[in-house]
Amino acid sequence: MSTPYPTGRQYVRLSKPAALAVVTGCYLVAGVAALLVALLWKGHHPLAVALLADVVATVVIFAFSMVLANSSLYDAYWSVIPPVVAISFAAVAPSGLPTGVIVRQVLVIALVLLWAIRLTGNWVKGWTGFDHEDWRYSGLRDGLPRGVPWPLVSFLAIQLVPTLFVFAAMIPLWPALASPSRNFGVLDVVAAVVTFAGIALETQADRQMAAFTGNPAHRGLSMDQGLWRWSRHPNYLGEITFWTGLWLFALASNPSWWWTVVGPLLIIAMFQGASIPMMESRSLERRPSYADYQARVAKLLPLRPRSIRPAQSQN
Repeated sequence: MSTPYPTGRQYVRLSKPAALAVVTGCYLVAGVAALLVALLWKGHHPLAVALLADVVATVVIFAFSMVLANSSLYDAYWSVIPPVVAISFAAVAPSGLPTGVIVRQVLVIALVLLWAIRLTGNWVKGWTGFDHEDWRYSGLRDGLPRGVPWPLVSFLAIQLVPTLFVFAAMIPLWPALASPSRNFGVLDVVAAVVTFAGIALETQADRQMAAFTGNPAHRGLSMDQGLWRWSRHPNYLGEITFWTGLWLFALASNPSWWWTVVGPLLIIAMFQGASIPMMESRSLERRPSYADYQARVAKLLPLRPRSIRPAQSQN
């Protein structure tokens, strides 16, 4: 484990419940800061207000992560902020909306809450305390060239960029919840099915992986069962599917917001350009069988596994 910063050394000794209480306090402070920004900017467009409040809250979490010497303090932010933004958008929607539009609002918020509760719960379950920091962060910090300040890298790469990407993916929530031009229709049903399918896919993939890694007999082996037999990253595919479903809600409610497809496209770019390559590199280092798994199984989209011919013996 990387050595924590001296200012955060005392927090490593906290029990997990105490550490989670500290994290909760940090998020409450960030929430208060975001609320103050929203109140001060009340006269501006709600999307601009939400973006500024989101960035301010991210800065607060970043500051706490530096004090507590643990960049994983930000990890829960990914799943905590979307339901807050969704509810705030619905709160400023015009009054007297048709029943179908209200049904859409309730459905979208329920799906976002379901996704957020599951993902946040996963983080709470997996995070052991301030002695636990995501391996990607510690690896990034340890590999920095001399003279490159870690706080700047942590703020930009680990916190600000993901915040902006996720905010872009949340923009479809605005037409779906606050600026509809169409009543509830068939495309809403499709959007609901796609969004829920994404949540279900993530959930099942995580369960299968947890069961596999929890078996000591599988130590050093590559997971190639269940959903992982068809895709090397079905959990990421589920996440992409979820955000695509939210965009479909925007398309169903107000087609003029079609351009918000940039949101799920940015999520895809983040997984394809950063998350997946880092996971693949780590898996290749830790599991000798992973190269064979890569050759047999598609990276993201579920495809029929390829059969690998055994090497011909040389006489």
